Amino acid sequence: MRLYTKSGDKGQTSVIGGRLDKDDIRVEAYGTIDELNSFVGKAICELDQKMFKDIIDDLEKIQHELFDCGSELSNIKKEREHKLTEEPITYMENKIDDFIEEAPALERFILPGGSDAASTIHICRTVARRAERMIVTLMKTEEGVSPIPLKYVNRLSDYFFAVARVINARLEIPDVEYIRSAKVFCGSNKKKKEE
Repeated sequence: MRLYTKSGDKGQTSVIGGRLDKDDIRVEAYGTIDELNSFVGKAICELDQKMFKDIIDDLEKIQHELFDCGSELSNIKKEREHKLTEEPITYMENKIDDFIEEAPALERFILPGGSDAASTIHICRTVARRAERMIVTLMKTEEGVSPIPLKYVNRLSDYFFAVARVINARLEIPDVEYIRSAKVFCGSNKKKKEE
């Protein structure tokens, strides 16, 4: 097997069911999912295997789901297999709730950063948001696009925000608040439970 085929030298690429221009919004969408998957892999490499085993397990699961998402977005056949389901979305929602409880109360916007791994996870969050915008554009221009990838990527960006905060909290690195931020969050559920 050769790594180069030269079949894309004229600006087109193969997708499931045909070929598209490399700057087609569908190609941009699944290409951004691929970019996101690479940053998730980078984050895994930056996490301590013992302290963050639960998060690493989640991120490895997410990498497989991102492949499913990309596969679904790259399919232009009329009859399409939907590999991505609601199950990982529900799973992430439950994990987000748990992580909100673990991290310190949040009242203001924070700057992306802290530890190396948290910074990479913030990059994951912003790339996920870009992928989300591209999927929205794809859904506006083409019929038959499953709504699940959009919902999945939307929830994934929220998950990444919660995970980045937990990574810093476990490492005892405080989040840096945006200095001109008003109080935009009501704090975590910890405060509510104490009241």
